[in-house]
Amino acid sequence: MRTAHRVETVRAAEAALQARLPEGALMQRAAAGLAAACAGLLPRVYGARVVLLVGSGDNGGDALYAGARLARRGAGVTAVPLGGRAHEGGLAAFRAAGGRIPDDPFEALAAADLVLDGITGIGGQGGLRPEAVPIARAARGSNAVVVAVDLPSGVDADTGEVTGEALRADVTVTFGTYKPALLVDPAREYAGALRFVGIGIDPYLPGVPELEALQHEDVARLLPVPGAESDKYRRGVLGLVAGSARYPGAAVLAVSGALSGGAGAVRYVGPAGEAVLARHPETLVHSGRPEKAGRVQAWVVGPGLGEGPGPVVAVAEVLASDVPVLVDADGLRGLDPAVVRARRPASTLLTPHAGEAAALLGVAREEVEAGRLAAVRELAGRFGATVLLKGSTTLVCGPEGGPVRVNPTGTPWLATAGSGDVLSGLAGSLLAAGLPAVDAASAAAYLHGLAARRAAAGRGAAVGAGPVTASEVAESLRGAWRDVVAPAS
Repeated sequence: MRTAHRVETVRAAEAALQARLPEGALMQRAAAGLAAACAGLLPRVYGARVVLLVGSGDNGGDALYAGARLARRGAGVTAVPLGGRAHEGGLAAFRAAGGRIPDDPFEALAAADLVLDGITGIGGQGGLRPEAVPIARAARGSNAVVVAVDLPSGVDADTGEVTGEALRADVTVTFGTYKPALLVDPAREYAGALRFVGIGIDPYLPGVPELEALQHEDVARLLPVPGAESDKYRRGVLGLVAGSARYPGAAVLAVSGALSGGAGAVRYVGPAGEAVLARHPETLVHSGRPEKAGRVQAWVVGPGLGEGPGPVVAVAEVLASDVPVLVDADGLRGLDPAVVRARRPASTLLTPHAGEAAALLGVAREEVEAGRLAAVRELAGRFGATVLLKGSTTLVCGPEGGPVRVNPTGTPWLATAGSGDVLSGLAGSLLAAGLPAVDAASAAAYLHGLAARRAAAGRGAAVGAGPVTASEVAESLRGAWRDVVAPAS
């Protein structure tokens, strides 16, 4: 599992470790890892042209010490000081190794093979300062590989927000622990590929991180696997209120997600029963009210219900039940926090995209997209529910706070009609199987993203590249499930 911590937490851990080490030892650890990562990105170190963009803080010091190591291996290394006085020890080591300050930084950048971005560190806020912007643009406009030191300059480490100009990296080499901005958009898009360098602060970090990103083995431990005594009820029966005369496909796709997600059975309630049975004859179809459908272990309500009073009534009925409830799509429209926060014996999971989240919070969509961490936390607290915020970075937050889960799988091609319906059915099936809401949402998002990658790769496209349809994602879910479970079995 990848974990991320806030700036103040990282600094406290570093201070605790530094108190036990010789002066400068921690920076040397970071610089050694940074130099090794840079060396691995160059065809060869000897003769390579490396430019350091050096700010006045420890981030610039890391870049200077790493540059000195590369210079001692034969690279031609120049440093462009930005933002005041450079780190004294790092600058001395850099000069001693043969590093130099170029007369024309733009000329040096135009000829560079690799640029190290050490302008601002994890404490930087509000974008690059005006004097750094032309240099940053020249670095990005060159043919060099741009490597960020710990964090791309110009992004907010704690929130992932980008409120000014920032330098987009091809690779970010981060130290000790991941920072939230490396995992959450929009800042994540500036980080490029991530390289992690351990510097020994792990024992000094708190047990509860700010963010968590599940990996294959974590999801494998969560997924329910039927045993010899399993029947459809032990595996979980999902009730699904979805679809309408106008949107029957939403019901079909949600049922597809549920059945591919391992539900023992699906009880479908709604007017799209004929379309559902045509695709999935094993579905138990009911045309009456949800409460008359029979025994279920969880409900999903909302996909494709359309407008009008119907969705409101359906949401109210399933929320009155004593089993976990997932509310999505049309079920979220006008949802009253007081209704959701009413004392329920089971969990509630809301799965909005950015537009739906904005409507629930009463803000502009752009505000949600710019501050996804703040939005998901606000929604979870306001509604007293677990929230899965879909989007470029899918986030999951529980009603009690704690670490926010970040989904590491997926592809932008998932932004297509119906993919959210598949995700709802999948997450609902995991709720019905007994997973807590945070785990059900996290595992479902992981499998959903993995299935999209498989769907693209199955047509000969590069993994995650090329358009996929919601139906293709649903069809790939079983394969994604096997990909996760098989290595652990």
